Amino acid sequence: MLDEAMVALAASVGSGVVQAAGTDAWQAMRNRLARVFGRGDRQQEAVQLERLDRTAAELTTAGQDADEPEGNEPAANGSEERARHGAAWRTRTEDLLEQLDPDERAAVAAEFRALLDAAAAARPAAGGFTRNTYFGPTAVQSGDGNVQVNRFDSRP
Repeated sequence: MLDEAMVALAASVGSGVVQAAGTDAWQAMRNRLARVFGRGDRQQEAVQLERLDRTAAELTTAGQDADEPEGNEPAANGSEERARHGAAWRTRTEDLLEQLDPDERAAVAAEFRALLDAAAAARPAAGGFTRNTYFGPTAVQSGDGNVQVNRFDSRP
């Protein structure tokens, strides 16, 4: 089981993928993510590149649909697509981190943090938060290189 810092990092990776898709930062992030998820296996890296390309294509299509003036449903679909892809990449990241031994996990976590920092540096500075994501009893807010995780449950 992952600690809260790793869960927050996984949520940031999911949000980062969604935020970077279709931007100038996408190609670099896409390639680095595929290498991290591929773990040295060229075939697995190619699979991850295909997943990332599919994510970017679906988010681009959803964004274009949201720009059409016919009603509110497409905009909702765009938000749903963003949330769906963010959650999928969060889950993939958590799965990868869980299967690693502590030393490997620390190295991969450092690579994810560097990747997110590079993607954030490529975005124009807007200040404030960039994303709120809700996962059941947990809310993750990210922006300005920070992540805040709020849990809405009782803990001993």
